[in-house]
Amino acid sequence: MSQQIKEVSLSRKLINVEDYRQQAKAVLPRIIFDYLDGGAEDEKGLKLNRSVFDEWLFKPKRFIDISHRDISCNLFNKKWDAPFAIAPTGLNSSFWPKGDFLLAKSAAKANIPFILSTASNMSIEEVAQSCDGEKWFQLYVVHEDLAVQMVRRAHKAGYTTLIITLDVGINGYRERDIRNEFGLPLRFSPSLVIDGMMHPAWTLRFIRAGMPQLANFITSENHSLEVQAALMSRQMDTRFNLESLKRIRELWPHTLLVKGIVRAEDAQSAINYGADGVILSNHGGRQLDCSVSPMETLHDVSNSIDRPVLIDSGFRRGSDIVKALCLGASMVCLGRTTLYGLAAKGEVGVNEVIQLLKKDVDRTLAQIGCVSVKQLDTQFITRR
Repeated sequence: MSQQIKEVSLSRKLINVEDYRQQAKAVLPRIIFDYLDGGAEDEKGLKLNRSVFDEWLFKPKRFIDISHRDISCNLFNKKWDAPFAIAPTGLNSSFWPKGDFLLAKSAAKANIPFILSTASNMSIEEVAQSCDGEKWFQLYVVHEDLAVQMVRRAHKAGYTTLIITLDVGINGYRERDIRNEFGLPLRFSPSLVIDGMMHPAWTLRFIRAGMPQLANFITSENHSLEVQAALMSRQMDTRFNLESLKRIRELWPHTLLVKGIVRAEDAQSAINYGADGVILSNHGGRQLDCSVSPMETLHDVSNSIDRPVLIDSGFRRGSDIVKALCLGASMVCLGRTTLYGLAAKGEVGVNEVIQLLKKDVDRTLAQIGCVSVKQLDTQFITRR
């Protein structure tokens, strides 16, 4: 009976992001899906990140010619075809072989930014050489010397934007991963072997591709196993402060963003010390379980600085994206959303999710009487 239910799930028509999530759940072993889907502690942050969008309602305008609409946006002297980007996510080859490459390829095809994570399974150089399109790099500061190496490598490889993540000073208490004993390398426990047998397509891909590794550390000048272990346990440089930001700013000649902020004063400090913009984030509910959602502070932050404000955490629909743009966001970054597509159907799934969201944003614009994302502001939205 359970096999019949799974077959029905796999044949279901996928028409929204939740459908791709359910598909991913069906095709991935539990330990892998829990890593993708899970959050910290009681996962209240996960629920808040989704429920917070219900706090805002649209106020549609009428008598507007909506026959021609434009969802493109301008950011950092470049025109993008949609107001969203693929956020930095780690261990993407756990979901599909060469996951980082497939995400970057899909982003280039859609003309949206792709952000490579420090915890990627393909190196900075491999991704840069593998596909066209503008690429950004997200930096975890595990060690100051290692951070300098990463920054220089990203610059040499042609990355245009550097993103420093601040909200992983220590590891969040992710109880699903702890119970599953998730880590690299994966432990082939009896339960994992049995689970793998229940998901043969994923298992065959995994065997053919080999065990995912943190590629940026294998090619580093440091002892890779020691550094990989530190990254997996989120043993970051807990001394990182504004002076640390200033030193990296002096090294990096292009656009620099600071990610993991939810407070206006922190955004102001980042700008004062050289950042070109910020990314509001609570790390998708994976770090501090009771953190505010970045949507709750977005309007205040966007009014406090005169630089771009990007945002992530919890976005699943085009209407979510439009609400953030109304509140002052310059662009939305998508993490799990595109990973559900990757896990479900590989490159095809990522492409489908991106197109689905493009159409969803466009449809929302038409419904609220706005012909361009550039015209979105608080006149189209109200707090419940």
